[in-house]
Amino acid sequence: MQPKLIIHGGAGSSLRGKGGEEAVRTALFDAIDKVYALLKAGSSAKEAVVLGCRLMEDNPRFNAGTGSVLQSDGQIRMSASLMDGLIQRFSGVINVSRVKNPIELAQFLQEGSDRVLSDNGAAELLRELGKPIYDPLTDIRLQEWMAERNNNFSHEMAGVIAEPELASEPGRGTIGVVALDSEGRLAVGTSTGGKGFERIGRVSDSATPAGNYANAHAAVSCTGIGEDIIDECLAARIVVRVTDGLPLGEAMGRSFQEAGSRQRDFGAIALSHDGTISWGKTSEVLLAAYHTGDAKGDTLSLDTGVVTGFC
Repeated sequence: MQPKLIIHGGAGSSLRGKGGEEAVRTALFDAIDKVYALLKAGSSAKEAVVLGCRLMEDNPRFNAGTGSVLQSDGQIRMSASLMDGLIQRFSGVINVSRVKNPIELAQFLQEGSDRVLSDNGAAELLRELGKPIYDPLTDIRLQEWMAERNNNFSHEMAGVIAEPELASEPGRGTIGVVALDSEGRLAVGTSTGGKGFERIGRVSDSATPAGNYANAHAAVSCTGIGEDIIDECLAARIVVRVTDGLPLGEAMGRSFQEAGSRQRDFGAIALSHDGTISWGKTSEVLLAAYHTGDAKGDTLSLDTGVVTGFC
């Protein structure tokens, strides 16, 4: 089977013109090129997903790993999860700090009997693995938090993209990767720094099956308002619909139409076992890019409103 790949870098309300759009497209395509090359070389979908998440966690432009936003107390708490669709196995970490790549902790937990850890447990795992302590804070995110503190946290969330000219734009910063390998196996990973300025210890959807889910039929990664994603149980809902016989495009379209009627604010990317690539959004912007095996594309210029598409 020809490998397929789709990734996202969050969802938001604006990229403020072509400057922001082109910068984000370049970053997304750079990750797409590296991850798709791994898939073409015969690596598994799960290996490709981990690489893609790690690349985007290492890019301070995105709100995951380095460049994560700060909660209201000025601390960074990140969450990530990984799901192997072949064996339908989920693993993740919730509100972990001082780690460079949360997705690597989720990867390690794939092989254990205890597969989802919260902050203290994840910190202990970090020590067990001998990984160095790492500070993911960037100056832009610190300045963003300080400005909000001075304004008594008037914004409900941080900027989706870490750029000085874009920092005031509301966004839902999460990164996600969905892959189908040459053996027909699906995998998905999602990682986030949260929405920023939130209540201490708030948990996002990214390390739950609502935001990140896969089986042998389909795989979905979500981004947006975590509470909205959880209320819809969006990723799992789409996967179940495909498992029950709906084509992926129809499963996405129906799920997003329902969500739009409830004024939800989010986006999602997906792949099915037959190689269909799909995406959807109720937010204005979905920062996603994909590789069909023949060409690359992106969703940065999609119309506003409830939109779904597939190829």
